[in-house]
Amino acid sequence: MRHLNPFEAPLVDAAHALLVHATDVLERLKRTASAAETHFDPDTVASAGSYEAARASAGGAVAAVTRVLRGDLDSAFVIARPPGHHAEHDRPMGFCLLNNVAIAARAAIASGRAERVCILDWDVHHGNGTQWSFYDDPRVLYVSLHRFPFYPGTGAAEEIGSGAGAGTTLNIPLSEAQDDAVYHAAFERVILPKLGAFAPSLLIVSAGYDAHARDPLGGMRLTHGAYADMTKMLVDFCRAHSVAGPVLVLEGGYALDGLAQSVVASVEQLLQPTYEAPSGSVVGAIAAEFDALRALHRL
Repeated sequence: MRHLNPFEAPLVDAAHALLVHATDVLERLKRTASAAETHFDPDTVASAGSYEAARASAGGAVAAVTRVLRGDLDSAFVIARPPGHHAEHDRPMGFCLLNNVAIAARAAIASGRAERVCILDWDVHHGNGTQWSFYDDPRVLYVSLHRFPFYPGTGAAEEIGSGAGAGTTLNIPLSEAQDDAVYHAAFERVILPKLGAFAPSLLIVSAGYDAHARDPLGGMRLTHGAYADMTKMLVDFCRAHSVAGPVLVLEGGYALDGLAQSVVASVEQLLQPTYEAPSGSVVGAIAAEFDALRALHRL
């Protein structure tokens, strides 16, 4: 029997945050604690409490990854805001102040407990900050499926990494109004083969829930069943290949009822991996949609 083991997120160490962000970013964030309101861009506004919240979000991600790598937990879900995947090395962006998953991945590698990390991002928006953090780093595979073209404008299929990191970025751009079956096919046909080829020692998920059909920003048609399905496939992958995780870190999601249902659906799969995927495979009907991506990445 698997049980929830809740713990409070600690504040991230500056040394861990600096593995991803410039010193100036931390100084600018620290100054927001003495101001009623600070605007970094039209979408990204901090209040006096945002600096501590951002440190807790990143600290929770680092703590969850650390506990999973030590074997204290089989998997984890970090329920924290603000989100992080748009935050870049030198700037907060898109509701995000610190890049929680990037910091956690860097901390895991620096600890010596993880040699190769995969970050899977299913938020409806592309995680530009996470991609650029590891674009030339062969130790980190960044996989994103997202609506495209859409904010923030990055995430084309041709963005595959550079230098030593060429081939360790996999973008799956999707047109709007895609449903559960398309996401399931993307996992079966492209994502799981890529994970298998990369052979990570740790799997972190940028778990955004704004592709839910009720979300006011996303324009997709996912149900909470899609998030159960995706989580279950990742749990199965980790167990079959002795990969630590998955560690899910909350990103976007702005329809509170859809967000709540979908988070519960994911947590249920982390706790009780008995979910059965839809009978039969949808790959045959949708396979052509992903053939170009498979060819690009030699899958």
